[in-house]
Amino acid sequence: MLTSMKSIIDKALTLPRQTVAVACAQDAEALTAVAEAHAMGLADFILVGNTDKIKAIAERIELDLTAFELLDARGEACGAAATVQVVASGRAQILLKGFVDSSVLFKAVLDRDAGLRNGSTVSHTVVMDVPGFDKLYLLTDAAMIIKPDLATKRQIVLNAVKVARALGNPDPVVGVLCESEKVNPKMPATMDAAALVEMNARGELPGCRVGGPYALDNAISEQAARHKGMKDPLAGRADILLAPDLAAGNIFYKSLMYFAHARSAGVVMGTRAPVLLNSRADSHQTKINAVALGILMAAKGA
Repeated sequence: MLTSMKSIIDKALTLPRQTVAVACAQDAEALTAVAEAHAMGLADFILVGNTDKIKAIAERIELDLTAFELLDARGEACGAAATVQVVASGRAQILLKGFVDSSVLFKAVLDRDAGLRNGSTVSHTVVMDVPGFDKLYLLTDAAMIIKPDLATKRQIVLNAVKVARALGNPDPVVGVLCESEKVNPKMPATMDAAALVEMNARGELPGCRVGGPYALDNAISEQAARHKGMKDPLAGRADILLAPDLAAGNIFYKSLMYFAHARSAGVVMGTRAPVLLNSRADSHQTKINAVALGILMAAKGA
């Protein structure tokens, strides 16, 4: 089982080389990531976007573009649509977000005629390598679904389980995060947590073990769970952390990145090819991490 971001990159380097299409690649961090990932032997790249700007940025950062295919597409909407077409046609197996607004990119990704939909719920899972912990945590959903209902939470979990399995975890523990570890009708997230645990027990949520409701401490700390007198055998052992909504997931994700200096890699699931969704403020190393994760997912056909 992979336990660090470095191990994800090392594993990706052993897999068949994939081609990544970069949407709106006119960004210094994105181009730096592309250059480093290519030099490592991680992947090949097609750079889609304003080629004049791409060349100007490459010249400024002293990047040789001769190893990369460039595809001219002016404007965010055109760049996103052209990148999706490259992936849909099979010329690339992975889509990496460059300097483009997420809403613009996903309008193209989810287009019913030309997009990458596969009929499943589309959700985001981010893999977190947090200093001081000897395992990888998966957090979902921190980027896509604003207020998931119970049925959608089930699908989000199933998507995250696919990521966990690609990391070598055949039986991940899902911790359903809430305000409290006690079921309370006034706290709808705790009611959903109890329902997800029941679904799992009935075999309606396979491939994992689900526990909750959990406050964050008793999802990841067995000591905290014991101190609170919890008898749940899964308490403190979560591999996948299911956020109650987008606000909680996104704030938690960025807290780990900026306060704890975690390393991360995010992937969108429920599409015909891995879509790597990063913040435009993310470092080039975060983008390299995402490419490595995308290669693992592509190899699994997820």
